[in-house]
Amino acid sequence: MKIYVVYDSENGHTEALARSVAEGAREVEGSETEISHVSEADIYKLEEMDAIIWGCPGHFGTISSGLKTWIDRLGYLWAQGKLVGKVGAVFCTTATVHGGLESTLINLITPMLHNGMIIVGLPGNIPENALYGSYYGVGVTCPVELSDDDPKNLPSENDLTLGRALGRRVAEVTKQLVASASR
Repeated sequence: MKIYVVYDSENGHTEALARSVAEGAREVEGSETEISHVSEADIYKLEEMDAIIWGCPGHFGTISSGLKTWIDRLGYLWAQGKLVGKVGAVFCTTATVHGGLESTLINLITPMLHNGMIIVGLPGNIPENALYGSYYGVGVTCPVELSDDDPKNLPSENDLTLGRALGRRVAEVTKQLVASASR
């Protein structure tokens, strides 16, 4: 099964989370997982993928312009139904606790629904999500550094654990769907 993780990241926060998502997906046997920054991600690869996970920093409660521009190029795939039935999941980072994590996640899910994808989130019975997650995907807060000299406020180990849990869950669900489709 093929899984594609596509992310936008400006200061490394979302990239760290994307890498943890890809790492979690790779933990599932049979997973071929690719990860690409949106500036290098190939929309034409999406047709051959079984699952697509995308994420970005939240900008005022919505998708970053870099990822939004990339998503807006998916029209021909939508018109031909090329993403229908593929597994999809999302993740994001924001700079403040009430910075719009859930609205960004929902905005990331919407194009997947328009393309007929099967959305996978993190249910509450996943231990990593019980106290600190979101059912829509993974959203974490990484406060903005006030100067270039400040150390990076990268995602915490709890945040990265959530990312790995999302990647694993997507790979497990995808593995089940691929297996049932080949019967």
